[in-house]
Amino acid sequence: MSLSKSLTAPTVRPEWQDAKRIVVKIGSALLTDRDTGRLNAKWLATLIDDVAGLTRAGKQVILVSSGAIALGRHILKLPQGALELDQSQAAAAVGQISLAHAYQNEFARHGLSAAQVLLTLGDTEERRRYLNARRTIETLLTYRAIPVVNENDTVATSEIRYGDNDRLSARVASMISADCLVLLSDIDGLYTAPPQQDTSARRLDEVREITREIEAMAGDAGTELSKGGMITKIEAAKIARAAGTHMVITLGSRLSPLKALATTAPATWFIAPTNPVTARKRWISGQLEARGTISIDAGAQNALAHGKSLLPAGVRSVNGEFGRGDVVKILSLDGHELGRGLIAYNHQDAALIIGKKSTETAALLGYPGRTELIHRDDMVLHKK
Repeated sequence: MSLSKSLTAPTVRPEWQDAKRIVVKIGSALLTDRDTGRLNAKWLATLIDDVAGLTRAGKQVILVSSGAIALGRHILKLPQGALELDQSQAAAAVGQISLAHAYQNEFARHGLSAAQVLLTLGDTEERRRYLNARRTIETLLTYRAIPVVNENDTVATSEIRYGDNDRLSARVASMISADCLVLLSDIDGLYTAPPQQDTSARRLDEVREITREIEAMAGDAGTELSKGGMITKIEAAKIARAAGTHMVITLGSRLSPLKALATTAPATWFIAPTNPVTARKRWISGQLEARGTISIDAGAQNALAHGKSLLPAGVRSVNGEFGRGDVVKILSLDGHELGRGLIAYNHQDAALIIGKKSTETAALLGYPGRTELIHRDDMVLHKK
């Protein structure tokens, strides 16, 4: 852990300056007016201005946005206080339309498209669905659409919910190998004690290790509209750092909060010990059990050595009963293990398309599948 006595953040942090892919979490308390329940349109407009500026600068931005339930309960005139699950789902169903429309209109001012991505807990924890969600977001970014992610509250039950978007945003950042996760909060960082109660409390500029001392500083009380508190933000930091993603907590209520973060805004930075690529490779190579093997020819082996993905044409055999998204060992024809990767097909479908051109996949399987058997981003090759 590294603590700074200064309450002034550096002008431009390298974790922000160098970030190419950024996830920004937006809470309900920022998006909606506490008194009226309506959308905080002026604040949202400045945030989207910030995001558009980052996009023009060549950065990729993904938003994880709350607000659907808060907006929907206002439209449906639901009572104040805690809602039953069915009431929350109804409010989300109504509010999601309003929220998506607001994002669509704001991004259109900058000639950008917004894309709504609704996720459940299983979409970020089950590898098959994880791969689908990852590829969808990757494709949206390729076409310069801004993904706006939210938990799918209309279908998620209390047993399969995240319940807070702090941890959901960290899972999304991990899933897409983001460089930086921004939590726009109602406080400008992590303090040594609740600043409202202790005038001697100090904000930490930087945290390099999440110790018991750090965890003890977190409170558990959220605002009325936000279920999260500092505890969920510490949990999010653990997820993000393990994925090689830097995380920052900063005050979100000011106008143009991302522009402020890039200059002089106070914040607490949680520094990742490694980068997203290294963390993901370590996860694939060492933390997941291999479910099968595939043997490839010399041409495919040479292609992989030059950074290419593995295509069906270069595979000679498959062994094991693996599912899509499972880890398989990649072997040379003489049985030497070259690496490991997350395979895009189950063992039955893989057996049908190996040795074939990717253009033949649809005819062989009856549906248009992935071009690659294992994408290069889902692969780890052993060093020679």
